[in-house]
Amino acid sequence: MGVIIVSNLERIESIKAGCLGAISFLLSYLIVIGFNRMVWDNFVLDWFGLSLKTVIALSSGFLFAVTYRYIIRNDNNKHLKDGSVFAFGLVRGLVPLEMSLDFFDHLVQLSVLGIESILCFAIVRFSLDFALERHWIKPFLS
Repeated sequence: MGVIIVSNLERIESIKAGCLGAISFLLSYLIVIGFNRMVWDNFVLDWFGLSLKTVIALSSGFLFAVTYRYIIRNDNNKHLKDGSVFAFGLVRGLVPLEMSLDFFDHLVQLSVLGIESILCFAIVRFSLDFALERHWIKPFLS
C-alpha cells in the first residue's frame, strides 16, 4: 500500500514538472517565433502550422521536464544539468538538418534552429530549478 502511495505521489510531481516545462517551453518558443517573424522576411506561418508547432512545443517541454526531474534527482551537478539541456536541444535542433536536402544553402537558418532549441530547453531548466528550489515541485527520490 505504501509503495502505491509513493508511486502516485511521484507521478503527480512528474505531471507538475511536465506542465511547468510545457508552459515554459511554449512561452519561450512563441517569443522565438515572433522574433523569427521580425528577422526573416519570408517567415510565413498559417494557423495549421502554428497549431502543429504549438503541440510539438508543449510535448517537447513536457517530456523534457519529466525527464529532467529524473535526471537530476537531488544532484547539484551543473554538468549533468547542462548536458541534459544540450542533449535535448541538439536532438530537436538537428531534425531539420536531417530533413534538409540543401544543407549548405540553409546553414544559417539550420544553425539558428539548433540554438533556439537549446535556448528554449535552457529556459525550461531554469524554471524547473526555480520551482525545485522553492519546493513547489519535489525532486525525484531515488
